[in-house]
Amino acid sequence: MDSVKQSSATPSKIRLARTFAKVLHIRALTGIAPDDGVRKIEMKLNDHLKSPFSDDEDEFVRDRAVEEAFLAKLFAGISAVKAAYAELQFAQCPYDADGIQSADQMLVLELKNLSELKQCYLKKQLDMKSPEKTLVLAEIQEQKSLLQTYEIMSKKLDSQLKLKDSEITFLEEKLADVDTDNNLLQKRLKSSGHLGMPEDIHFSGLSLNHFVTCFKQTVNSVRGFVRLLINEMESAGWDLEAAARSIEPGLVFWKQNHKCFAFESFVCKEIFDGFSYPNFSIQEESLPEQKERRRLFFDRFMELKSVRPADYLAWKPKSAFAMFCRAKYLRLIHPKMEASLFDNLDQRNLVNSGDCLETPFFLAFAEMAKRIWLLHCLALSFDREVSIFQVTRGARFSEVYMDSLSDEAFLLSDGTPETDPHVAFTVVPGFRIGKTVVQCQVYLINPACT
Repeated sequence: MDSVKQSSATPSKIRLARTFAKVLHIRALTGIAPDDGVRKIEMKLNDHLKSPFSDDEDEFVRDRAVEEAFLAKLFAGISAVKAAYAELQFAQCPYDADGIQSADQMLVLELKNLSELKQCYLKKQLDMKSPEKTLVLAEIQEQKSLLQTYEIMSKKLDSQLKLKDSEITFLEEKLADVDTDNNLLQKRLKSSGHLGMPEDIHFSGLSLNHFVTCFKQTVNSVRGFVRLLINEMESAGWDLEAAARSIEPGLVFWKQNHKCFAFESFVCKEIFDGFSYPNFSIQEESLPEQKERRRLFFDRFMELKSVRPADYLAWKPKSAFAMFCRAKYLRLIHPKMEASLFDNLDQRNLVNSGDCLETPFFLAFAEMAKRIWLLHCLALSFDREVSIFQVTRGARFSEVYMDSLSDEAFLLSDGTPETDPHVAFTVVPGFRIGKTVVQCQVYLINPACT
């Protein structure tokens, strides 16, 4: 009878052992329990079904369970330190005093716990009443710490995403401002009319329209060179704000991109400096001699008008235009500037020796110099008195003599019209031809705003 009961109970124990083995195996695959611990617990269950443990075996299994529980507490403590440190970093930007204090206290507490674990290990005081329970609690604590770390990372990424969104919004607004400025420039360009110089121009048929057309071409070439110069300065790491302030100190521009007008005024001052337009009609010369001198400048104008400046410099390296171009380059482009832009003085040395360069920078400068020289020659070809002028800072704006490049000065801060804007500086000089005025271009400031 006993044998029958024993044989009937054996399959039940075997099924129970297999069930525990499957559960422990699943826990090992999902990361809940270490694989070695699973195998030891399986062996322990199987051996318990067969025969009871000896005292030595019980002590060995308990020591291993205590060690595994200790390691689990150690890793849980390290994960808690990581989570506290992540919380501390997150509270620093943006600055959160309460969050920093709380995270700092938690970090100190977790470090103390790790220090206590270290002392227990060194003193071999790892006795635990229930290592299995300690192991499970430590794993739960580690998972909580990891989850906390991931949540902090998620908050940080959300914050960075909001920052990028605000940067995109700012750049979109800046792009809209640039598009508006471009549209204004296009309207001005279209309203200025055709800029091409007529091919059938004759000395006897010179008119003011020819000079105005040549003047507009000159302004366009100056601005093209200034854009290239600013690009080179940006590539070389120049502080454009500081450079603009050194040209026009104490001035606050209406818009950031208006600082280009400061560089344009600097280039115009250097390139136009030294030009004089004597009134031949009051010279003590006979009329034929006056006419011959004007004809000489007109011939110079016609000779260079349709020729590429680099080709002309190579063709006539000792001409008046070549000497003018060389002198203006050496004066406008300072040696320190050239060394900063191109890391050497090769262009300067070649220009000084009279050679013609084919670099984009020098070609843009030569095109600008050509337009300035043509305007100079054309002015000296007229039989009327020609003079160049510019307006000093602080002068009142006059629509007769000036063309504004900063329409913002005509409005006060409350949106009401400003009727008395003042000149900050002259960007492009103007001309008087007889009784006719070709307006200078000025940058205006609003006295009420300043």
